Amino acid sequence: MDWINLILIPAIKSVILVVVLLTGFAYLTWVERKLISRFQQRIGPNRAWKFGLGHPIADALKMIFKEETVPSYTDKVLFILGPALAIAPALLIFAVVPVGPTLNLFGKDIPLVVADVNVGVLWVLAVVGLGTYGIVLGGWASNNKYSLLGALRTSSQMLSYELPMGILLIAILLVYGTLNLNQIVTPVIAIPWYLRVWLLLAFPLYFITMLAETSRKPFDFPETENELVAGFQTEYGSIKFALYYMTEYLHILGASGVAVTLFFGGWRGPFVEQVPILGLFYFTAKVLAMVFLFIWASASVPRPRYDQLLRFCWTFMFPVSLVYMAITAVIVVLL
Repeated sequence: MDWINLILIPAIKSVILVVVLLTGFAYLTWVERKLISRFQQRIGPNRAWKFGLGHPIADALKMIFKEETVPSYTDKVLFILGPALAIAPALLIFAVVPVGPTLNLFGKDIPLVVADVNVGVLWVLAVVGLGTYGIVLGGWASNNKYSLLGALRTSSQMLSYELPMGILLIAILLVYGTLNLNQIVTPVIAIPWYLRVWLLLAFPLYFITMLAETSRKPFDFPETENELVAGFQTEYGSIKFALYYMTEYLHILGASGVAVTLFFGGWRGPFVEQVPILGLFYFTAKVLAMVFLFIWASASVPRPRYDQLLRFCWTFMFPVSLVYMAITAVIVVLL
C-alpha cells in the first residue's frame, strides 16, 4: 500500500491544488477589477451574469478562441516555450506550502500539503528564480526591442530584490531554526512573543520585495505600457498571452501563501485543534487579506522611475535587511 501514500494521495492533492489555483486566478482578476473600480468610484464589471461573476469565464473563452498569430521573425521554439516555463514555477510554489493541519479522511491521516520537505524555503526561492526564465526567454524569442527591454528589466529587477528578500528570510530562519514551512507554522519549541513581534517588523520590507518579485504595480516595469508598449509580452496573443497573465496572478497567490506562512501563523487560529478543517478557512482568509494588500498598493502608489527602483533596492533595502539580520542574530544568541 506504499504506492497509495507515495503516489496516489500526492497526485490527488496536486490535481485539487492546480484546480483551486486556476479557479482562484480567474476570480482574482474579477476581485481586482471590482476593488480598483471602488477605489476609483466606478462600478466595475457588471454585465456578464450577476455582479459580473461571469466575466472571468467570458475572458477565458475569448482567449481560447481568439485567433493566434506567431510573427515570422521570432524564435518559434523559445517563443512557445516561454509561457510554459513561466506558469509551471508559479504553480509549483504551493507544493511545499501547508494550507491546513493534518485531516483524518477515510481512516487515513492526510496532511494538507503536497510535499512536506525539509528544504521548503529553498524550494520556494529556487522555483521563483526559475520563473524568471520564462519571461526572459519570451522577451528574447520575440525579437522585438520592447520585449527585450522588458525581459532585461525583469532579470535585473528580480536579481536585485532577491538579495534583500533572501537576507530577510535568513533572519526568519534564524528564529525558527528550520527550512521546513510546516515546522515554521507549528514550531517544535514555542517562539517567544517578543521574537514574533520582531519578525513582524520585517513584514513591510518583505512585502516590498514581494511586489518587485511579482512585477506588480507600482513595480510593473517589465510590462510598462507607457514605455514599452507591453514589454516582454508585446508579441503574444490569444492563449499564450493568457498564460503570462495567469502567471502574474498565480505569483500573487504564491507570494501571499508564503508570506502568511512565514509571518502570520499560516493556517493556525482559534479552535483549529478542536475543528481541524477551520485551519483551511483561516489560511484562505489570511491569503485573501494579503491579496487585498497587493491590490491596494497597486491602486494607491504611483510607479517610480526604473533607476529609482534599483537605487531604492541597493541603497535602502539591501543595507536595512543586512542590519535587520545582524540584530536578529544577536537577539537569538543572547535571548
